[in-house]
Order: sequence, then C-alpha cells, then structure tokens
Amino acid sequence: MAALTAWIDGIGLLAPGLPDWAAGQAVLAGQVNYAAAPTLLPAPELLPPAERRRASRVVKLALATGLEAVRQAGADASTLATIFAASGGDGHNCHALCEALASDDRQVSPTRFHNSVHNTAAGYWGIATGAMAPCQVLCAYDASFAAGVLDALAQVTASGRPVLLVAYDAEYPEPIRSLRKVPDAAGIALLLSPAQSSANRARLTVRLDDGAATTLADPVLEALRLSNPALRGLPLLDCLARRAAGEVRLEYLAPLTLAVEVAPC
Repeated sequence: MAALTAWIDGIGLLAPGLPDWAAGQAVLAGQVNYAAAPTLLPAPELLPPAERRRASRVVKLALATGLEAVRQAGADASTLATIFAASGGDGHNCHALCEALASDDRQVSPTRFHNSVHNTAAGYWGIATGAMAPCQVLCAYDASFAAGVLDALAQVTASGRPVLLVAYDAEYPEPIRSLRKVPDAAGIALLLSPAQSSANRARLTVRLDDGAATTLADPVLEALRLSNPALRGLPLLDCLARRAAGEVRLEYLAPLTLAVEVAPC
C-alpha cells in the first residue's frame, strides 16, 4: 500500500498509573518514574443523568480519552468523524449476561442487553457530544490500535477532514479473565487532521511492514504495553512524548506490522 500521512492535533491517554496525557508524557519522556495504580474512570459529565447512570466502564473510558484529545486540540467534538477501536466490549456486562443466562430465571435486563453490543461506546459518544458525523467501530483483537490508526489515516486522506481515533479496552471478571488477561482499563485517543497548521503536534506517515513490533526499553512500561491491546500504541506515544523523530512499528495482523514515521512539529 502507498504511505498515508496525517497530522496529530490532540492526544488523550488514560491507563493504570497514567491518568491523562500530561502524566503519560512525563513518564514516557523519562521526567518522572512510573508508579502503578488502578485506572480511575471519571464520571461522563456530558451525558444526561439517565445515560450517565447506565454508562459502563468502557463508555466512561472511551469518553474521557476521546474528550481529552478533542479539548487539547480546541476542536468541536460534534463535528468530528470518529473511529472506535477495541478488541472486546464491556467485559463486566458480558459477565452479568452470562450469569443471567446460566441461572434458572434467564431474564436479561434491557439495559444490560443494549450495552452488550460492540458499538456501545460510539453510541454514548454521539449522545454526549451531539456528533452526527460518520463513525466507524472496528475490532482486530490485539491489533486493534494499529487497525484504528490505519483506518483513521485512510479516512483523513480520502475525506480531507479531521478524524478522531479512540482505542480502548477494559478487563473481564473471572472466569473469562483467566482466558483474556487484560488487568485494567486503558485507552489512547488521537485527533488527526489532513493539513499542517499551528495546532499540529507531529506528522505521521504510515505504511505496512513486516518488521518486528517496537518494544519499550523500560521493562515495566513494556509490561504495560503488553497488558492491554489499546496500549500497543505506547511506542508511538513514547516518540511523541520525547518529541523525537523516528519510526516505530505497531503490532498488526501477523505477519504484518504498521510502520509509523513520526516527525514532531
């Protein structure tokens, strides 16, 4: 495939020990040591009260991460095309549905049911922001972050309009957790634009490659990268945090990786 190019105008991050992009940037740039801590999910204040009460962990995660990138860029969320990328859905909701179906009653809550689909976070985003722009929801298992980046740059190139990528994943309770070992919630958001401007933080150029995925030198941060599909994007954030020009390879569908050339602005 031909290389695709876009510019980053905003970044969002929420992960264990990394409550926002400012904290993540300081850790990845080597300015402060990483301190592990559970992910704290803020209440989704933009949602109406009824939807706020129903919001699951993945909804809170996706909204918080996406809104950080939008606010950082000074953009209008209601106008943005979006891509939501996740390897799974709401794990706690899935667990509750399985428990209900395994019981003698087998009555499924309507709220549980409507939160069971893979595009739930995208739907709540539309409610929260009033966005009516095109929205894509995709899944590529552990390659979901790279798949989202590739789709986002393709859309920016084809449409000539900004696109918000929100990649996120959260934990499952046991017994599913023993098979899908995601320990906590984490998300990365990138607001990508088609043209160079004063709002740009870096230029990205991506292409498919067959080299090995880039790892992080710090073993603790490397373990964090491997702990959650959304955090496969940490090598890209590492470049952005250090304002370093270079190329990273993100885990994609084997045997391919996504080579991302980073040029700070």
